[in-house]
Amino acid sequence: MKRLSEFVGKYMAAIVLLIAALALFLPKTCLWIQTSWINYLLMLVMFGMGLTLKLEDFAIVFKRPKDIIIGCIAQFTIMPLLAFCLGRIFGLEAGLLAGVILVGTCPGGTASNVMTYLSKGDVALSVGMTSVNTLLAPFLTPAITYLLLKTSVHVDVFSMFISIIKVVIVPIVLGFIINRFWSRYTEKVSDVLPLVSVVSITLIVAAVVSHNSESILKTGAVVFAVVILHNLLGYMVGFLLGLLLKLPMPRKKALAIEIGMQNSGLASSLAASAFPSLAMATVPGAIFSVWHNISGAILANIFRRIEG
Repeated sequence: MKRLSEFVGKYMAAIVLLIAALALFLPKTCLWIQTSWINYLLMLVMFGMGLTLKLEDFAIVFKRPKDIIIGCIAQFTIMPLLAFCLGRIFGLEAGLLAGVILVGTCPGGTASNVMTYLSKGDVALSVGMTSVNTLLAPFLTPAITYLLLKTSVHVDVFSMFISIIKVVIVPIVLGFIINRFWSRYTEKVSDVLPLVSVVSITLIVAAVVSHNSESILKTGAVVFAVVILHNLLGYMVGFLLGLLLKLPMPRKKALAIEIGMQNSGLASSLAASAFPSLAMATVPGAIFSVWHNISGAILANIFRRIEG
């Protein structure tokens, strides 16, 4: 089981890409995966994240508050603004615009921690940013989404707030408590957590892509171009911010990856509950889920060769 988990974790990008392609071009093979499962699958991923958290992961908040504040401000300004600008430049219709902006306003996910580790970046900073930004998400994600979309579509801020609490915060806190008091048991299952996460993320992608395959193919290259640019510009601006602030190289790497990689599974989940009348709103999150794992792995390989 441990070997299988390691294999799946290593080839996550390829597995997600393969399933996404299958769901897009042969949607009938994945239509059995219901979109109503998305929230539960994401809760499982967040619970797994909670099981890996320790009190020491939050110590960085008090030891290096400046780094965390920089990361938090960057996370909730750079990606939302890039999403808004790209959506306007490419003239996205309301559903796709809402989906892209939701990707931008979501915090980073656990994938960014893995890529930071592979790139020889500052893992403590990455985990600290992910944890703090995730805890801030119930307040900042709905608020920023509302500010950017209020003139385009109706944003149910309260519904979004409740969804993040239910789907993200509660499972993470529950996992953290279990790990805090029963760590000897959680250590035994920690080896299979990558397998659980990859399977859950793959099922989320398959559900969203298969149920919207016709619409995705109709949008052509536009939505793919926006999602790819959004991610790549996030990496670039994050790294440039690190250069501007004269941060050490490991912190530059962590900042770039943390900003560029988003919890796109959460974006798809929120899109389904916050914008039920906009079917295409779930699509950018699904495409981002596939793409950022590929780009993140490539960037980690490049960063790994850069010392400093």
